[in-house]
Amino acid sequence: MESQSQTERPQDPQDEVQQEPKKPDNTTLTFRIWPPSQRTRDAVISRLIETLTTTSVLSKRYGALPADEASSAARTIEEEAFSVADAASSAEDDGIEILQVYSKDISKRMLDAVKSRANSAGVDGNDNGVVVAGGATENAVSTAEAEAEA
Repeated sequence: MESQSQTERPQDPQDEVQQEPKKPDNTTLTFRIWPPSQRTRDAVISRLIETLTTTSVLSKRYGALPADEASSAARTIEEEAFSVADAASSAEDDGIEILQVYSKDISKRMLDAVKSRANSAGVDGNDNGVVVAGGATENAVSTAEAEAEA
């Protein structure tokens, strides 16, 4: 004889009625891209270190930084850019404009850092004797400089 747990019990007919799934309440769902998570900020710092230490448009023109100097500079650049952008943010912002401020400030500060280092090392970014390969690379540096100054 089967126990009661093994036999099928008749189901309540109301259980068989399919209920329409509840729709999510979109009024409580918000998507904000500012401020970035610490993980994102760390990724920005890592990318800055990579850009400052490896062969890039900037390093060809201004020279690459040693890893320890690049690490310190990258952290300072990111922290200062974050502070500037965070001070400019407001509760009404969706974060896109602030993210643009943050990004442009990082670019400007990175360019300032490599220029400053090149100048202190006696290297002039425009007349340093380093041949920049191809006009496109030269234009890319000029474009980066123009965006950083904007």
